[in-house]
Amino acid sequence: MNGLPLAEFEKYRSAMFGIAYRMLGSVSDAEDILQDAYLRWHDADRREVESPRAFLSSIVTRLCLDRLRKVRRQREDYVGQWLPEPLLERSDTSVQPPEHIDRDVSTALMLALERLSPLERAAFILHDVFDMSFEELSASIGRPEATCRQLAKRARAHIADARPRFTYAQAEGERIAHAFFRAARDGDRAGLQTILAEDVRLHSDGGGKKLAALNVLAGASRVSAFFIGIASKSVLTRPIWTKAATINDHPGQISVESDGTLQTLSVEVEGDRVTAIYFTRNPDKLSHLLSELPPEVAERVTPAREKDIG
Repeated sequence: MNGLPLAEFEKYRSAMFGIAYRMLGSVSDAEDILQDAYLRWHDADRREVESPRAFLSSIVTRLCLDRLRKVRRQREDYVGQWLPEPLLERSDTSVQPPEHIDRDVSTALMLALERLSPLERAAFILHDVFDMSFEELSASIGRPEATCRQLAKRARAHIADARPRFTYAQAEGERIAHAFFRAARDGDRAGLQTILAEDVRLHSDGGGKKLAALNVLAGASRVSAFFIGIASKSVLTRPIWTKAATINDHPGQISVESDGTLQTLSVEVEGDRVTAIYFTRNPDKLSHLLSELPPEVAERVTPAREKDIG
């Protein structure tokens, strides 16, 4: 019997999106993978599908591994720092983040996953995040169980430091984040020094198309100078539109600047200080957010190039 129903596929869509997003770091690519997976699901023989979840996980994982092989060169040649496409937590329950996506999908973890080999990444995501047995993992990636155990073990060791070390009350984290956003936009050196941890790190992604630091900036003084410099150039001072958002589990905001640049800014908070900042300005990574904007604001978004700064 061919043509497994769409309704049954939809039961697993959110989990499959969770696998694909973590594998690829891209919302748009993850959606493309799901479309391809559905075509294979639609053509499958129901009598040969013992477990729809395992069947779909295998398809999605293998499609992602193929996609990673194709984009590896692009990642190696990427201009400046690479950040995953921002993933927003939605308040509209009809479009709530997919199951498993709102759990442990911090930007720090996504960056750690990016440093793994494709097979290590698949092993960690399927076993450690989605609780898949090593037997199922073996079938999904086509490697012996013993190899899968080693892949998961190596991956786990590499990303151990990326897991959040502290928790904070959401309201307090948002308060600190908003204080930082205000100080950064105003170029308030004293305010930034009060909010930023001494070892704070700034990751900014312009993809060679928008203003961004080419390398990670470390330390409160350097990070403060970066935002003060941008504020003095009036790039960030008068946004057309801003919206508070939770981005990859972090308090953040989306904005459209006076020059039409769409961007996201989010922070990690430990105690009462900002310890990491993620600043995404590459228009190629933000097109999926255009639906968040009022139509009259979306019309003003432009992908025009700017000069990078280092």
